[in-house]
Amino acid sequence: MTKKIGTGTYVFQNPVEVSAFASIVGQKEKEGPLGKYFTKYSYDEYFKQDSFEKAESFMQKEVLNDVIQKEQISPQDIDFIFAGDLLNQCAGSNFSVRDTPVQFFGLYGACSTMAEGTILAAMTIDGDFAQRAIALTSSHFCSAERQFRFPLEYGSQRTPSSQWTVTGSGCVLLSKSKNKENPHIKDCCPGVVCDMGVTDMNNMGAAMAPAAALTIRRYFDDTKTKPEAYDLIVTGDLGKEGKEMLKILLKKDGISFGKEYDDCGTMIYDCEKQDVHSGGSGCGCSASVLTAYILPNMIKKKYKEVLFITTGALMNPNTSLQGESIPGIAHLVHFSMN
Repeated sequence: MTKKIGTGTYVFQNPVEVSAFASIVGQKEKEGPLGKYFTKYSYDEYFKQDSFEKAESFMQKEVLNDVIQKEQISPQDIDFIFAGDLLNQCAGSNFSVRDTPVQFFGLYGACSTMAEGTILAAMTIDGDFAQRAIALTSSHFCSAERQFRFPLEYGSQRTPSSQWTVTGSGCVLLSKSKNKENPHIKDCCPGVVCDMGVTDMNNMGAAMAPAAALTIRRYFDDTKTKPEAYDLIVTGDLGKEGKEMLKILLKKDGISFGKEYDDCGTMIYDCEKQDVHSGGSGCGCSASVLTAYILPNMIKKKYKEVLFITTGALMNPNTSLQGESIPGIAHLVHFSMN
């Protein structure tokens, strides 16, 4: 029996449960609109480490250990870890799991990595390759600025369309469904690379919005559903600029979003009061919003049907300097309480 419907939406035949989840963020995120939902945070941007990069690995280790402790299991009970970050060669993730004896897949999906890892982890469980699997990611404002833009000491001006990389990490533990009180993954729609020729690396929203529109349009066509069938449709992370672009692109296809739609990049910060320009970005943005806000509110029955669509800009510093455009991608996960 095929699990694929339409252009590439996959229905899970064996329910995959979100058994545990955890998040950690920095000071700016704790002071934002979702601050009360973040129970683990640090006002020290180094997280008591020697560098920003080591701080990022520390965040991943913290949330990974948290979900293991919550589920009262050992690392040996986990079959796979799917993890990634924004650092060269996924160094943050590589170093975070080097002392954890679990089979590891390093991923690079830019800011789409949380949904990408969740989809792959769920597929291994649905396919009976695993009993338990982890999806894990992170980002850090200071390490991302140093790698993709300018060192902080340079003091460069930020454009209005630029976004603020979230300092944060999120982790989910997936397993074969046992507890009906936990959210489960109903289906998913992996993204395809979409390049509309955007070259401005200070406008990630413009580069990623077309990819988000493509995945969402494919999903609605495949499932024959409409936006009103979901309690929350959340992208992550287009920011203010990309969020409005997405609405315009989808409206051309007859898809109109209402109050059910939001974006992780505009949820995690107050764009007016926190001086983040267009909002949040980074792998840790959607990951921390998912694990601190969305999943807990699903358990509380505030949301029963959630579409979680993470977007990524698939570029690096060299390609931008060489005049290349910025390809985008968006992966969709359907979390359900039904």
